[in-house]
Amino acid sequence: MALSNPSFSTFCSAHRLNPLLFARRHHCVRSSRCHLNRRLRPRFFAVAASESGVFTSPQIAKSFDFSNEERIYNWWESQGYFKPNFDRGKDPFVISMPPPNVTGSLHMGHAMFVTLEDIMVRYHRMKGRPTLWLPGTDHAGIATQLVVERMLASEGVKRADIGRDEFTKRVWEWKEKYGGTITNQIKRLGASCDWTREHFTLDGQLSRAVIEAFVTLHERGLIYQGSYMVNWSPNLQTAVSDLEVEYSEEPGFLYHIKYRVAGGSRDDFLTIATTRPETLFGDVAVAVNPEDDRYTKYIGRQAIVPLTFGRHVPIISSRFVEKDFGTGVLKISPGHDHNDYLIARKLGLPILNVMNKDATLNEVAGIYSGLDRFEARKKLWADLEETGLAVKKEPHTLRVPRSQRGGEIIEPLVSKQWFVTMETLADKALKAVENGELTIMPERFQKIYDHWLSNIKDWCISRQLWWGHRIPVWYIVGKDPEEEYIVARSEEEAFVKARDKYGRNVQIYQDPDVLDTWFSSALWPFSTLGWPDTSAKDFQQFYPTAVLETGHDILFFWVARMVMMGIEFTGTVPFSKVYLHGLIRDSQGRKMSKTLGNVIDPLDTIKEFGTDALRFSLALGTAGQDLNLSTERLTANKGFTNKLWNAGKFLLQNLPDQGEISSWESISAFKFDQEEFVIGLPLPECWVVSKLHMLVDTATASYDKFFFGDVGRELYDFFWADFADWYIEASKARLYNSDDAPAVLLTQAVLVYVFENILKMLHPFMPYVTEELWQALPKRGEALIVSKWPHTSLPRNEIAVKRFENFQAMTRAIRNVRAEYSVEPAKRISASVVANSEVLQYVSAEKEVLALLSRLDLQNVHFTVSPPGDANQSIHLVVGEGLEAYLPLADMVDVSSEVKRISKRLEKMQGEYNAIVARLNSPSFIEKAPEDIIRGVQEKEAEAKEKITLTRKRLDFLNSTIMVPK
Repeated sequence: MALSNPSFSTFCSAHRLNPLLFARRHHCVRSSRCHLNRRLRPRFFAVAASESGVFTSPQIAKSFDFSNEERIYNWWESQGYFKPNFDRGKDPFVISMPPPNVTGSLHMGHAMFVTLEDIMVRYHRMKGRPTLWLPGTDHAGIATQLVVERMLASEGVKRADIGRDEFTKRVWEWKEKYGGTITNQIKRLGASCDWTREHFTLDGQLSRAVIEAFVTLHERGLIYQGSYMVNWSPNLQTAVSDLEVEYSEEPGFLYHIKYRVAGGSRDDFLTIATTRPETLFGDVAVAVNPEDDRYTKYIGRQAIVPLTFGRHVPIISSRFVEKDFGTGVLKISPGHDHNDYLIARKLGLPILNVMNKDATLNEVAGIYSGLDRFEARKKLWADLEETGLAVKKEPHTLRVPRSQRGGEIIEPLVSKQWFVTMETLADKALKAVENGELTIMPERFQKIYDHWLSNIKDWCISRQLWWGHRIPVWYIVGKDPEEEYIVARSEEEAFVKARDKYGRNVQIYQDPDVLDTWFSSALWPFSTLGWPDTSAKDFQQFYPTAVLETGHDILFFWVARMVMMGIEFTGTVPFSKVYLHGLIRDSQGRKMSKTLGNVIDPLDTIKEFGTDALRFSLALGTAGQDLNLSTERLTANKGFTNKLWNAGKFLLQNLPDQGEISSWESISAFKFDQEEFVIGLPLPECWVVSKLHMLVDTATASYDKFFFGDVGRELYDFFWADFADWYIEASKARLYNSDDAPAVLLTQAVLVYVFENILKMLHPFMPYVTEELWQALPKRGEALIVSKWPHTSLPRNEIAVKRFENFQAMTRAIRNVRAEYSVEPAKRISASVVANSEVLQYVSAEKEVLALLSRLDLQNVHFTVSPPGDANQSIHLVVGEGLEAYLPLADMVDVSSEVKRISKRLEKMQGEYNAIVARLNSPSFIEKAPEDIIRGVQEKEAEAKEKITLTRKRLDFLNSTIMVPK
């Protein structure tokens, strides 16, 4: 399709625009001659942008002021923009915030999920969907109880001193005073949640849901009580989940101990290597591999456990034992090791516990009873040495399980707890992914999800704490609690059931334990919408939710459990998509930790770089991949914020005043959504509008696919490389120098159209600066946060795009030559553009733009179909597609001086090259120098040779242009 270049009067006539409206604006165009206009214009926009007292115009602020962010946020919230709007009649988009701990303070993990979820929410809100982002906090049983216990300890009080009711009261008081900290910090990140729907996992609605879930699962035979291996926290005196155990590599010892074979000689013994000798009192067997020839003769006999006064345990064969690991002999202590516990259950071995709940040894340990486990270890080893049963003690790196909350070493311990049977729940969750009801992004995490659910263990849901959801189980006074108990929704219901079964005088008491915090979290996406009341309005309107976004590190502990619970209680998956992000690491790729001193505080970062720069930096990562965050990245994106601000400043300085209604009506009248209009635009305008329309399509598609990193990079590149570096610069040819008023108004319209669409597409990433700039533009109407997303599939002219790319290539080539010959920036040079008639038509039509961007002398830019007469004295540029340019050398430099300068430079280069060659020709250097040093010198030689060749060519060319007098 040919690209026409009509005159602007013809253009106006074709598109039914009144040229008189353009003429009215002509005298106000900002130029070097219009000083009055430059002085007065900021006053108009300052008033327009600050009418609400919230926003500040770029006209009166040098850069975006981060202190305005909180005012903007409060204004959004006060206007009700965070609430779902059903006016547009589309399907709702709902997302549940992963509830942060009520004790928490903002860290980069929070900043990551808030940024990504807010991007989703703001995008779909602008797309016109009723959008709900459900916020809330988690009661964090262990963490909160620890905080309050420490607070009481500072007063010299223990929780046991004040009792459960008073302690719980104190925790609620702490929560009311300090629990809002994390919420306010999340707001600081720009989270556009509906705070009127904020939940807390211990509030009335969610507590009812938790009780209903427990009772229902028990009624379905999926909850049971039993004694099994758990992670025990001795200091906290409670079981903890796998997620709350962190493993660290620490120095320790491997103890080699003799186990004598009963009935054998002094030479009949097995040497066992263990890192925990104190657990030998809990040994129930000694195992060897049935194919290990060293020990087959002992299989079926008995071993004597050291220091137990002759207690015997069987020597058994088991393929679980690795012949080449350690001594090839395994002591089995199923009461204190997860692997031993599994082996014992498979082989039918008994469980022997030697540890009290406070990690002291119990009466099974005999004379060691009452000693702390580590004190017992020291004493035990000394006694083994004394009795000749200690073989050796050698340094060994241990993988130590520590409590995430308390920091103490976790003890594997068999304890009576409440469990959920997971197998049947897991099967349904696996089928949900298999059937396509649930999509996990990135896809590679589906294998991890499948593996975990396929090998799932029953879930220990009870915790020995006072803060949390009390387990809805009551026991009968005088009855065996393991045999006789009642599950009920309330104490009143429990009493009625007990009375019906045991008579009027029955007495009951509630189980003292609370439920694992993750139990209530697993109900989060539907309990926050009203479940178990499925007739609740929010449940009817918003369930199931659209997306769950969270870190990949809790795929099993939270995501999979929500899927299982959602299917079990509501009959469907609680969300259709799971989007997983990675960890935030430091610039060197290390995990952030206080020990390394590399923790980056989000609030400090916001103060220095602004929320928008932080959000943009976090969002540019790839889904599921860890992100390295550096000061350099933040600084660059702060620069991006400033570039946006300066672009807004430029627009406002070159737009009609707010009061010029007719001019703004004309700007609004341009039909950028009509193909005929777009195709008829002048080349720079057609190019930038076409590129914008292409960007809208690709960015929208990437948003829909959750490719947020791609979106951010696409928007960044278009704004900076296309709009700011090229179109804004090209627009100055019309705004500053043109006597064509219609051209000026069209340019203004294109600037506004492209810029406001950039603001729209960037808003989900950078909400504050984009809203501030949007509010500064006159006649924008509604807030940017609720403005309509740009339409896709808008017209574009690909021929114009290719032509302007040629135009850019020519400009770059001319700029490169200017730089190569060190032409003064202010110096204007001549040029002859050579091309066929078709190319000359579109290039010559933008003569002023070419001259401005390339710093050419407008009066000496010529367009011809053949080379100029002074071609042999010009720099010849071949741009492509039959487009060439000739730049007279004498216009750029004093040729004679340049010849002298380059000759001198060439002489120096030749001397340096000769020194390198001499070094390479030296036998002693080649024989003695390392290979990498020799390679480095050889590379320098090749590089120097190439530079000399290029410099000689340039010198030859200069010499050829010197005119010899006749």
